[in-house]
Amino acid sequence: MAYKAPEGKGYADVAAHFRTLIKNGELAPGDSLPSVTEIRDQFGVASKTVSRALALLKSEGLVTSRGSLGTVVAKSPIVITGADRLIRMEKNGLRYAPGETSSGHRVMRRSVYDPEVCTALNLEPGDEAVIRIRVFRQDDKPTSVGISIYPPHTTAAVPELADDVRMVKQFDKLYTERTGLEVVKGQRTAHSRHASQDELAALEIDAPPHSAVPVTVTVVTFHDDERALGYWEDVYAPGTRVPLSD
Repeated sequence: MAYKAPEGKGYADVAAHFRTLIKNGELAPGDSLPSVTEIRDQFGVASKTVSRALALLKSEGLVTSRGSLGTVVAKSPIVITGADRLIRMEKNGLRYAPGETSSGHRVMRRSVYDPEVCTALNLEPGDEAVIRIRVFRQDDKPTSVGISIYPPHTTAAVPELADDVRMVKQFDKLYTERTGLEVVKGQRTAHSRHASQDELAALEIDAPPHSAVPVTVTVVTFHDDERALGYWEDVYAPGTRVPLSD
């Protein structure tokens, strides 16, 4: 059944539909969108409404015009956060978008001294936690570094987090299955700072030592009814487009 968008807001709804498909990895860079006629018929809106929706997506850098190919997904699509990957996997089971891979997977036990992490996870400086690191890539180009940190009570319930292998199932699902407690995602925040040398190396950015390279960072904490369970940080390469929640 064709979706009839509310009058006066049709273009925004049409744009949101295709933005979600791109964000969820169901439309890959280079994929063609349906024609104006097909979109018009699918949503039951006017051609002008479709044109406005496509113009909005183009202004966001998500799509581009390719002559006889029509409108296609841009080669530099938005890069989603680790928290959004949980949502995408729940919707369509896709861990990665088309053309996306990951590398540099590392798992380690370390004493934590970062005051922000200690506060978020209610740890004392020097307490041990499991840290998982991976580099996400699009068409083999690094786009972000994902860091997740888990306190001892989380790894006690989900010991797989401490194994130096890729997880086959997300930690929140495993935690709920084993404890009966719901895992809630906290408020995601974003800020800018200078990248560390380790982050520059992971993102394959060739910069002089001690140079100041700005990066965007998003942070989110997961918790149950009683305590914090995990701290996730994503560090994005300069120029990366990161979607924000509505």
